Amino acid sequence: MAVSPVLVIKIVDGSSVGVRARWRDEFIEHHIVMNSVLAYWWANDLPPAIKFLELFESVIKRTINELTPHKTLNLKYEVKADDVLEKASQIEINLIEVEADDVGFKIDGKTLSLNGLKNSSEESEEKTPFSGSYEKVLETPDIVLKKYLEMKNKD
Repeated sequence: MAVSPVLVIKIVDGSSVGVRARWRDEFIEHHIVMNSVLAYWWANDLPPAIKFLELFESVIKRTINELTPHKTLNLKYEVKADDVLEKASQIEINLIEVEADDVGFKIDGKTLSLNGLKNSSEESEEKTPFSGSYEKVLETPDIVLKKYLEMKNKD
């Protein structure tokens, strides 16, 4: 029986999002510290929901690359928000599929819900709920892949 790698997504202590990739006895884990990134996005007038999705994809890619270097990462997920993404204060992400170079990951913690993405003073009165599906193909540049492979081979 083949052992599938596992991707674990969870809220840690209510203040950070943990992303862990595990395969057999090895694991790599990274955290997104929400207070820090929210403060930066608010100070720079950036849309938190959109920036979080970009960061989330990037952290998943990095975490899996450190565990098992790969050229192509396929992500499939759905997003629901209380308003259009540019103005959303709440989002729910449902991970459907994660595949690194045709190796599928079992997903533990498929649904991630985040609240308080916008400053309460910025809440809009009229909201337009958002729902969308995404299929992303994230490529690792050859030079970066080479570095991940070198790091992996040092172990």
